[in-house]
Amino acid sequence: MIIDAHQHFWSPGRGDYYWMDSEGAAPIRRAILPADFEAHRKAHGIDKTVLVQAAPTVNETEYMLGIADATPFVAKVVGWTDFENRDDLKHMARFAKHPKFAGVRPMIQDIADADWMHRADLQWAYQAIIDLDLTFDALGFPIHLDNFQKLFDRYPKMRAVIDHCMKPAIRDAAFDGWAGKMERIARTTPAFCKLSGIATEAHPGWTVETLRPYAEHVIRVFGPDRVMWGSDWPVLELNGSYASWRQAAKAIAGDSKGKDDIFGGTAARFYRITP
Repeated sequence: MIIDAHQHFWSPGRGDYYWMDSEGAAPIRRAILPADFEAHRKAHGIDKTVLVQAAPTVNETEYMLGIADATPFVAKVVGWTDFENRDDLKHMARFAKHPKFAGVRPMIQDIADADWMHRADLQWAYQAIIDLDLTFDALGFPIHLDNFQKLFDRYPKMRAVIDHCMKPAIRDAAFDGWAGKMERIARTTPAFCKLSGIATEAHPGWTVETLRPYAEHVIRVFGPDRVMWGSDWPVLELNGSYASWRQAAKAIAGDSKGKDDIFGGTAARFYRITP
């Protein structure tokens, strides 16, 4: 089973994708729905996908679950609930009953306070994720790595996955600081990592060799059984294509023993996706 562990659908007319107002998002500021993904799915033999939130609203989570209900290849949905509102526990518990709901992703990369995740009034949400047996997608930048380390240490039973390799600053050739902290998380916590999003962090015209050190490091320190490939499509279109990123990832993984894990097996286990 080949799985794209991270992709998006959206309809900007819904009005809650605030980040699309930026000039840089113009190329992907359009309705993108399952029919638009069909060509990629068929060309690359994608069996299942994980649909991930792109707006910080409960309404968007409802919208995505509706898409998942109508779309056989969407296996799981990673949604959003308001960690700052304890009343949203009712939404988390309600969503947990949906067979295609996997977990939640607060948009931490867009929050000005890098320490936000450790606020005392938010801790109920992490415990709820554990109690409801949901997943947590960790979205941030290298500046958040120490805080995610602390979070994963505090909640070792939380099923967590790092999105987009924590977005290393590839354009600045920043490697060592990011690499050391990622290795520590891999060594000391049970967190997983998505091999996704790194093409967007590189200069335009990137090559396989541009991305190789970052991808190989993640695969080495987490191991293929804790790494899952995702396209981050259509955000990927801002600096690449579905085909170019998938081919690059396959070239980096090569014929390694763990490639089947990276391109499907790990996501199937983590998100509990069945054929």
